[in-house]
Amino acid sequence: MAMAVANCCFSVVTSTVKFRCCVPSQPYLATSQHSVASVNCKAVVNRSRRPGEHKEGVSQKKSPGKSKDKRSSLHDEDDDGISGKRNAGKSQSMAFKSFGAQRKDKKEFKFDMKEQQFEPQNLKDAAFLDAVVKVYCTHTEPDYSLPWQKQRQYTSTGSAFMIGNGKLLTNAHCVEYYTQVKVKRRGDDTKYVAKVLARGVDCDIALLSVESEEFWEGAEPLKFGHLPRLQDAVTVVGYPLGGDTISVTKGVVSRIEVTSYAHGSSDLLGIQIDAAINPGNSGGPAFNDQGECIGVAFQVYRSEEVENIGYVIPTTVVSHFLKDFERNEKYTGFPSLGVMLQKLENPALRACLKVQSNEGVLVRRVEPTADANRVLKEGDVIVSFDDVHVGCEGTVPFRSNERIAFRYLISQKFAGDEAELGIIRAGSFMKVQVVLNPRVHLVPYHVDGGQPSYLIIAGLVFTPLSEPLIEEECEGSIGLKLLAKSRYSLARFKGEQIVILSQVLANEVNFGYEDMSNQQVLKFNGTQIKNIHHLAHLVDSCKNRYLVFEFEDNYLVVLEREAASACSSHILKDYGIPSERSSDLSEPYVDSLEDNQAVDQDFGNSTVTNLEVGFDGLLWT
Repeated sequence: MAMAVANCCFSVVTSTVKFRCCVPSQPYLATSQHSVASVNCKAVVNRSRRPGEHKEGVSQKKSPGKSKDKRSSLHDEDDDGISGKRNAGKSQSMAFKSFGAQRKDKKEFKFDMKEQQFEPQNLKDAAFLDAVVKVYCTHTEPDYSLPWQKQRQYTSTGSAFMIGNGKLLTNAHCVEYYTQVKVKRRGDDTKYVAKVLARGVDCDIALLSVESEEFWEGAEPLKFGHLPRLQDAVTVVGYPLGGDTISVTKGVVSRIEVTSYAHGSSDLLGIQIDAAINPGNSGGPAFNDQGECIGVAFQVYRSEEVENIGYVIPTTVVSHFLKDFERNEKYTGFPSLGVMLQKLENPALRACLKVQSNEGVLVRRVEPTADANRVLKEGDVIVSFDDVHVGCEGTVPFRSNERIAFRYLISQKFAGDEAELGIIRAGSFMKVQVVLNPRVHLVPYHVDGGQPSYLIIAGLVFTPLSEPLIEEECEGSIGLKLLAKSRYSLARFKGEQIVILSQVLANEVNFGYEDMSNQQVLKFNGTQIKNIHHLAHLVDSCKNRYLVFEFEDNYLVVLEREAASACSSHILKDYGIPSERSSDLSEPYVDSLEDNQAVDQDFGNSTVTNLEVGFDGLLWT
C-alpha cells in the first residue's frame, strides 16, 4: 500500500508509515509500512508514514486537481513516502509513522536534538553489529487512477539483518512494490542483489535472500532472544538518515501490549521503547544487553504531546512469520476470529445477558466470511478461548502479573487452526469449535500482485475499489455513499468486490457519459455484479444488442454491443493503452456456490476496523 505522502522522506526505521490515512495535524505512530512504496508522496499532508524507511530519489508526483485528505493514521518508520492508508475518512487521536526508508531526493532533514544517537561502549566493537546491513530498494508503484500503467520509480533505504541459512529480515514496507533490492554489509563498498522470498503485510516483515557466497563470507547470523521485561535495556541498530554508516541508539522497554501496525492495518503484539527510531531504521534489529535480537524496529508515534515513542516487532511475531513461511512455503498471514466485541464492564449489561460472573465479551457483529459466522450469533458472550478465561475488558492473563488484549491469543494461531470458544448464550454455557483464517476485506488495504485489475469497455474504465485508490483519488472525488460502504461494509462472500467506473475515456460511442467517474456499478443487464472478474465474464458472454450498466443512485448507461466492440481498438490506440483488461481477467471465470448464496444488503452501521471505532469499547478480533 504504498501511500503517497507529500512530505515523502522515508524514515530509516519505519516510523513514517501511515496506517490507513494520514492527518497532517495528527500525531504519527511510526509503524513500518511500505518503506518505499509511498515514495511518490501523493497523499502527503499529515498522513502517517513509516519512520524507519528513508526514501531516496523519489519523484513527488501528484495528479493535477487531486488533493488528498489529511487523515490521522498510524505511520511506519518510513514516514517519508510510504504510508498506511487505512484510516481513510477517520480522524485518529494518534498517528503512527513507520520510518523504513529514507529518500535520497530529500535535501533537507530536520533533527530532534533530544534523540541523540550514540554507540554504547559495550556494543562499540561487538561483532554481531556486522550482521546488520543496509537495504537499497527501487520501487515502482502502480497508478491506481490509470491502472494499466505504473508511476515513476523511486528509491529508498532501510535496514535488515542476517538470521542464518542465507536469509535476511527487514520490514515489508521497506520492499513494497519493489523492482530491485540490493544490500550492503557494514564496512563494505559492494552492493549485492537480494531476492524477496516473502512479505507479511499484516506483520510488516519481509524475508530476503542473497545468492552471492561472497556476501556471506565471515558472517554470523543474529540470535533471537526472549520477549523482554519492562525497563529492560534495548539497543536499536540500523542505517537511519543523517549519515551513511551504522547507527546505534539506546533506551529501555516502556510497554508491551497489542499494538496497531500502521502498514498492515492489523493489531499484533508490539514492544514500545524510548530509543530513537528514525527514517531508515526500519527493518533494523533491537538488541538486549546479551546481544540477542529481541525484535525489529518498524514504527514510531509522532505527536507534539509525546516524545521518544518507538515500536519494535517482537520475536514472537517474527517467529510466527518464519514458521508460517516454513510450513506453507509461502506466507499465509495471521488469522482472525472475525467478530466485533463489546466490553462487559457494566453490571446491568451482564445481568441482562445472564452472565453471572465478571467476565466475557459480547459479540456485536460477525463477519459473513468468517467461520465464526457458522457457530456464533449476535448476543453471545465469549468467556474463554482454548480454556483461557476472557475478562470483561476483553483481556486475558499474560506472563506472571500482566494482562493483554484477547486478540493476542488469536495471533498465536496459524491460518486454518481450530480454537475452542466457551460462550454463554441466553444464560446457558456451551463450547463451540471455530476455524481461524485471515480476514477478508471488502475494500482491501493492499492490492495483491502489485497491480490493480481493470476492464475497459467502450472507454468505460472499471476497477475494484481499494484503499490505495481512495487515497490516490482523494476522498472528495469518491462520494460519501461509496466511502461509507468502504468504511462500514463487510464482504458477504470471499472474492466480493466493490467495482467502480473509475473514468470514461471520451469517444463517440460513449457520448454523454464522459463526465462520469468513481461511480459504483451494481448490475449488468440485470445481473448483480460480484466482482470485476464476474463483470468481465458477463460482458464476454453477452449476446444482447445492448450493454446495460446500472450504477448507484439509479443511474443508467446503455451502449450498443457491436459498436462498443468495434471502437475498442481505436480507444486503446488513442489513449496509449496496451490492453483492454488486466492479465488476471483473461483467466476463465469460476463461479462458486458460496457466491450464489449472497444477497443484497446495504452497508452496516458499525465500522470495519479498530482504527475507526473511535473508542476501545468495541473491538474487532
